[in-house]
Amino acid sequence: WINCSFCKGFREGMSAYQSKKGGNHANDESLYANIIIFPIFAFGTMRTFNHKRKNNIMKKLVSTLAAILGISTLAAQDVIVKGPDEKLQLAVFVQNEAKPCYSVSYNGKTMLEKSPLGINTNIGDFTKNLKLTGHSVDKIDTVYQQTRIKVSNVHYRANELTCHLENEQGQKLGVVFRVSDNDVAFRYTLPHQGGKASVTVKEEQTGFRFPEQTTTFLCPQSDAMIGWKRTKPSYEEEYKADAPMSDRSQYGHGYTFPCLFRIGNDGWVLVSETGVDSRYCGSRLSDVSEGNLYTVAFPMAEENNGNGTVAPAFALPGATPWRTITVGDHLKPIVETTVPWDVVSPLYETKHDYRFGRGTWSWILWQDGSINYDDQVRYIDFASAMGYEYALIDNWWDTRIGHQRMKSLVEYARDKGVELFLWYSSSGYWNDIEQGPVNRMDNAIIRKREMKWLQSLGVKGIKVDFFGGDKQETMRLYEDILSDADDHGLMVIFHGCTLPRGWERMYPNYVGSEAVLASENMVFNQHFCDEEAFNTCLHPFIRNTVGSMEFGGCFLNKRLNRNNDGGTTRRTTDVFQLATTVLLQNPVQNFALAPNNLKDVPAVCMDFMKRVPTTWDETRFVDGYPGKYVVLARRQGDTWYLAAVNAGKEPLKLKLDLEMFAGKTVALYKDDKKGEPELTSLKVKENGKVQLEIRPQGGILCIK
Repeated sequence: WINCSFCKGFREGMSAYQSKKGGNHANDESLYANIIIFPIFAFGTMRTFNHKRKNNIMKKLVSTLAAILGISTLAAQDVIVKGPDEKLQLAVFVQNEAKPCYSVSYNGKTMLEKSPLGINTNIGDFTKNLKLTGHSVDKIDTVYQQTRIKVSNVHYRANELTCHLENEQGQKLGVVFRVSDNDVAFRYTLPHQGGKASVTVKEEQTGFRFPEQTTTFLCPQSDAMIGWKRTKPSYEEEYKADAPMSDRSQYGHGYTFPCLFRIGNDGWVLVSETGVDSRYCGSRLSDVSEGNLYTVAFPMAEENNGNGTVAPAFALPGATPWRTITVGDHLKPIVETTVPWDVVSPLYETKHDYRFGRGTWSWILWQDGSINYDDQVRYIDFASAMGYEYALIDNWWDTRIGHQRMKSLVEYARDKGVELFLWYSSSGYWNDIEQGPVNRMDNAIIRKREMKWLQSLGVKGIKVDFFGGDKQETMRLYEDILSDADDHGLMVIFHGCTLPRGWERMYPNYVGSEAVLASENMVFNQHFCDEEAFNTCLHPFIRNTVGSMEFGGCFLNKRLNRNNDGGTTRRTTDVFQLATTVLLQNPVQNFALAPNNLKDVPAVCMDFMKRVPTTWDETRFVDGYPGKYVVLARRQGDTWYLAAVNAGKEPLKLKLDLEMFAGKTVALYKDDKKGEPELTSLKVKENGKVQLEIRPQGGILCIK
């Protein structure tokens, strides 16, 4: 006992175990080595046993030690994988009651504490009594091009961890994690299960548990079947900034994706999902529960007037959508993330060459009364004068212009170098919408007939509105509209709708979605004019960072009505409005300009609006804080556009590092002392350092 090397190692290990009793021994590599590895190694060196007998005793030894200490199995259930630069770390555990969970840290700081994993299905429960039967790690290194997001060329590198789990009935579940430098994406995979070829997911255990010091930037999910014509939920509620986790959501239904969290002074976390198509529902985050835990929640039964099931179903083998977690010790990785598109793939190829650009939109200021032939001619002429590619004709065109006259309107627009988008309601049986055309997009036979007619006229795109739900049936409708539209060479914009979830890469003719409290609300209520700067300083960090956002902004009317003489009053400066065209990204931008702006707005503004692009090759976060101010740079070709706005009540003085402008003289758009637009020049130092001041509710633009 005293001299035996095995016993000596065992005694030392047991002593260490007793001193740390009650701790998390699975993560203590030295303890594990003292109790298990060292004694076995010592035993393996003993010469008094023959080879066969020694092997048998060693196997019994491992089994006995595992039973005595109860930790070696636990240790085997822990898996750790890091991102390529090794700052981001994901740990996966299967422990208490064999419930799987995971945690995320960045630069050694906890971003997510141990958070639950698992799904409960109609063919088996994969939330508890699971064991980890194996895992593998592979490297992902891909390059892809994308013309409709914040960057045109993406190099995606990640380490992919696949964990194989098994429940008590021997049913199998896979959890696939992809860990890049600043992003974690994960999803569940299910093979065939004992002859079962389909599955219904009753609930997800998937959760996100945050450290105590966390504050939130969240948009509440509304009640179903409320709002105008009972069209909600439509992702159009108001955000709260820097709110405590103890706050409850406004309606008690949790929060819509994406969700931004500040982890005190340690960093930031953005939670969302991607890859949702016809094979699953859209999800959201629940209200916070005990232990600062948010979980994935499915749609409400009342959505879409009760049509469709809450629980998603798919064929086996199959997979759920990806849950995404973007982390960083500052906001740059949040704003610049490409994870919504990194982990998805195109669902079909297209034979069409879709062209993106800028458009006019009469309805935003002139409202329903403008949907007539003559007013649309005025807006087409306006688009032509601006050099814009498109004009959008909104609701009621089917009765106020008509199918017969639409042919001549399309021809007139084409003679002016302008193409048309036309508005449609998504359906007529899950809300009270009367604006036409209705009952065309939700029926496959009628939809294809309508799209064939649109293609024959030369219409280039459609805007489909008022969906009001996230059920799988509704996701299938989005996909059906996109697929049929591509067959007929039509681009698609969605309004009154859900968040896009990787759709720019999945669907080649998808253009953008509203899914935000957009510009039209400023026309309806002065409150939203008063809050415009605050909201603009949120979207580049939250909503717009995960998908194209059809906002319809850039008002240059001072008063938001047809004649620029009544209605609500814009609080922000003209340069602020110009800056939003760069800050808010969508490949087709239907701006809130009006024909009168050619005469009543300073030429410096209209000249800029004639040149501003809508697609970008690169996006860089420069500075900012959600809800307070934002400075963002985007590049198209060799030209950089830097935009900044200030939501504060005082002038904002910033010291910035503008490496892209180092040693150059740039065009500077700013507000003068009266808040009027001014175009001047700015010489940037060779080191790229520059000082800028932004007026309250104002903005700046730098271009070179």
